[in-house]
Amino acid sequence: MELHELKASLASQITQGTLIHATISNPRQKSNDLRRIKVKPILLRDTVMMQVEFQFERVMKHENILIDDFVGRLDDWFTEFRQFLFRFEEEEWQFQLSKKMKVALKTSKKEPMKALLSHDRKKTYLLEDGVPVPFLIRLGVMTEAGQVKKQKYDKFKQINRFLEFVEDSIAALPKEKKLRILDFGCGKSYLTFALYHYLKVVKGFDLEVTGLDLKKEVIEECTQIARDLDYTDLTFRVGDVHDYTGETEVDLMVTLHACDVATDVALARAVDWNASVILSVPCCQKELNRQLDCSPLDVMLQHGLIKEKFASLATDSIRAELLTLVGYEAQLLEFIDLEHTPKNILIRAYKQNKRPTEEKIDRYIAFRDLLHARPFLETELSGRLGQISPKLVQ
Repeated sequence: MELHELKASLASQITQGTLIHATISNPRQKSNDLRRIKVKPILLRDTVMMQVEFQFERVMKHENILIDDFVGRLDDWFTEFRQFLFRFEEEEWQFQLSKKMKVALKTSKKEPMKALLSHDRKKTYLLEDGVPVPFLIRLGVMTEAGQVKKQKYDKFKQINRFLEFVEDSIAALPKEKKLRILDFGCGKSYLTFALYHYLKVVKGFDLEVTGLDLKKEVIEECTQIARDLDYTDLTFRVGDVHDYTGETEVDLMVTLHACDVATDVALARAVDWNASVILSVPCCQKELNRQLDCSPLDVMLQHGLIKEKFASLATDSIRAELLTLVGYEAQLLEFIDLEHTPKNILIRAYKQNKRPTEEKIDRYIAFRDLLHARPFLETELSGRLGQISPKLVQ
């Protein structure tokens, strides 16, 4: 089949409304920051549109596109990517495009299904409302019958959102070994219990989970709850992220709402322990706010509120970039809606052991120096950064 024939066939299927979902991947250029495109049809104000998720190296963006415009953009994506999967109502098309744009197409019949178009349809959660979950009952989120309490529904949604990130990270965790998981600043440990329940009880992983917090009374309460639930591989300890030395290797490190540079300390410890996956939701980024000195940005920075928001975004961008420089694939993702908490950025990092290019190194240095910043995390990682490039520790 020629490419123009393939596009015409795709356009016909899509305009007839038979598309269920699509994935476009394998960029032709390694320098292309856009890694993958995912597509599904949705219904917005009585109009069927294509919801397109652009997965960049460190962020994701969404765009809703009219069907005709979506078909028109296929030409661009054909030149940018090699691999395509389109799932229609009754069949699946997988095809690759060679350098000379030759088509290698494979089609297969599938069990018939219909697209779920409603943008406002009920959310499907990994932990379901109405299905009893022991730790959620014990923590007061659910009733004994499994109904989520109205006043706890925001917490229920936060827990499920967190578990979605955990689910997406499973492929990056090591196989054929007992997983070591550490949660810094676990607090009341809703998410620590969720992590244990999902990976141990639901997924069947062999693991050990430790929650660490400064408050002795909170740790005692969480320890008792773990005993009541018979969570034998979940322990809690009183400890400070700044001087905790109880680990030599960690597979998954979680840190949620550790204040200011405590997040940086936790990230540096995770790197030292060669964590395969890092999930971090920072809190109250004050360090860079005190350092900012960039006259071209004074139009923004003269306003305290804007300066605080800018400093917060710049701090998390620097954290993600530093993790990239020391061999991780780092992304900044939305953790939970702004209406539920202002602390809504999650740093997700997967260990890749990729050495950064000189371009990436220079880009980071230029941004840091523009702001006259000396990030705490950079100091914490100075040993590794110095081995990568002397320029990073000057």
